[in-house]
Amino acid sequence: MWAVLVILLLVSGSLLYKVRAVHKAADEIRMQLAEHMEMDTNTGIDISCSDRKMRELAAGLDWQLKLLRKKQLLYTRGDQELKAAVTNISHDIRTPLTAVCGYLSLLKEEQMSQDAVQYVKIIENRTEALKELAEELFRYSVIISADSYHEKEELCVNAVLEESIAGYYGAIVKAGIQPETEITECAVKRMLNRQAAARIFSNILSNALKYSDGDLKIRLDADGTVCFSNHAAKLDQVQAGHLFDRFYTVESGCTSTGLGLSIARMLTEEMQGKIWAEYREGELYIYVSFQSPKG
Repeated sequence: MWAVLVILLLVSGSLLYKVRAVHKAADEIRMQLAEHMEMDTNTGIDISCSDRKMRELAAGLDWQLKLLRKKQLLYTRGDQELKAAVTNISHDIRTPLTAVCGYLSLLKEEQMSQDAVQYVKIIENRTEALKELAEELFRYSVIISADSYHEKEELCVNAVLEESIAGYYGAIVKAGIQPETEITECAVKRMLNRQAAARIFSNILSNALKYSDGDLKIRLDADGTVCFSNHAAKLDQVQAGHLFDRFYTVESGCTSTGLGLSIARMLTEEMQGKIWAEYREGELYIYVSFQSPKG
C-alpha cells in the first residue's frame, strides 16, 4: 500500500513539474514574442523547457517571425521607394507645367482669331487645374516623406484653430459663406505639432469650400473636440464615409485629388488623435479630437 502511495506521489510530482515547466515555457514564448515584435533582432526564441512539443512551437514561431521580418523589410523599402517616386513624379510634372503656363502667357499677347482666343482660354483653365493637382500631389509627397511633423510641443488648440480660420476667412467669404464660430473660452492645451495641426484644420476648411451649400459652423468644445459642419447636398452618408480615403473625390470631374482629408487623417493619427465624419439630414459633420495630456 505504501509503495503504491509513494509511486503515485512520484508520478504526481513529475506531472506537476512538467506542467510548471510547460507554463514557464509558455510565459517565455509570450514575453520573447512581444520583444521580437517590438525590436529588430535576429536572435531566436529560446526556452528553458525540454518538452518536445513546446520546443517545436517555439521553433515554429521563430520561423514565422523571420518570414514576417523579411516582409516588413520589403514593405519598408517599397514604401520608401514609392514616396521617392511620388516626390520625383510630382516635381517632374511641375517643371513642364510651369513652362506651359509661361508659353500660354506669351501666346495671349499674340494676335489671334476669336476661336483661337477661346481655345487658349480653355487650355489655360485646364492647365491651371492640372497645376493645382500637381501642387497638391507635391505637398502630399513632402508630408509623407518629412520628419518635421513628428516634433511636438504644448499648444493651445484655440489659438491654432483661430489662426487657421483667419487664414481661410477671405476665401470663405469670397465663396459666399458667412462662418459661425463657437470656441470655448477654456484654453485647450495639447501636445501637438504646430504645422500638422494647422494643416489639419486648413484641409478641413478647404473641404468645406468644395462641398458647403453656403454655410459653415465651427465649434471647439472644452474637451478638445473640434466640429466643422455645413449643409452639403452633393454628399450622402456613403460618400461621407469615404471622404478620408486616399484619392477619393465625390465628383469625377473635380479638380481635387482627394488628398486633403486623407492628409488630415494621417497627421491626426500621427499625433494619436481621432478624426471622423458623419452625415445627418443633409448636413456634413467632421470631428477632430486630440487626446488630453492626462490620458
